[in-house]
Amino acid sequence: MKLIAYCGLDCEKCDARTATINNDDKLREKVAKLWSELNGVEITTDMINCMGCFSEGVKTPYCNSLCPIRQCALDKGVKNCGKCADMEGCSVVATVISNNSEALENLKMEK
Repeated sequence: MKLIAYCGLDCEKCDARTATINNDDKLREKVAKLWSELNGVEITTDMINCMGCFSEGVKTPYCNSLCPIRQCALDKGVKNCGKCADMEGCSVVATVISNNSEALENLKMEK
């Protein structure tokens, strides 16, 4: 079963979720280092705990409260960006779907 996030990414493929499910501190370290480099901010291993966008469980600080895509979808009351009439011209979700064809396809399947 795919766990498609608001942005179209598949949470099942996220290393943060994998590290959380398996309680894998080595993978947490790897993800924290990579995400710190990619985002130009310090991300610590204790931040790498997430069960996915729609889960009732833990989320990374970014996914929980900082992700503008998730916040927008919650504000609009849509299941994900694929359910939003503005998706095609949206600059918010474009940050993901412009360079991730799988995310875009996931959202198109959700329409």
